[in-house]
Amino acid sequence: QGQLVESGGGSVEAGGSLTLSCRYSHHTYCLAWFRQAPGQKREAVAAIDEDGSANYADSVKRRFTISRDNAKNTVNLQMNSLRPEDSAMYYCAVPRGCTVVAGLEATYWGHGTQVTVSP
Repeated sequence: QGQLVESGGGSVEAGGSLTLSCRYSHHTYCLAWFRQAPGQKREAVAAIDEDGSANYADSVKRRFTISRDNAKNTVNLQMNSLRPEDSAMYYCAVPRGCTVVAGLEATYWGHGTQVTVSP
């Protein structure tokens, strides 16, 4: 069973940046970041395959960048130009598909790391 451990969440003002990191226990073809705000469904934010091909939700395109280091078994999410609506619990996950679409599910999940963006 895969294990994923996130780090790097925190609080920042609007317009600021944060980088989330995730360490995973087994090599996997695809990794993704999801987020869930209170009262909302969990949504996929970004996904990356083992060759480094990435795709994003429209809401974060050109602001967020996902990257991975296969040698270190880590995947990062660089978040720039953060907005209050980006506030959520962010989860690293092994998704069931490698395209960010509504309803994308995952097989394994990390425990999550909180991101809070103040106006």
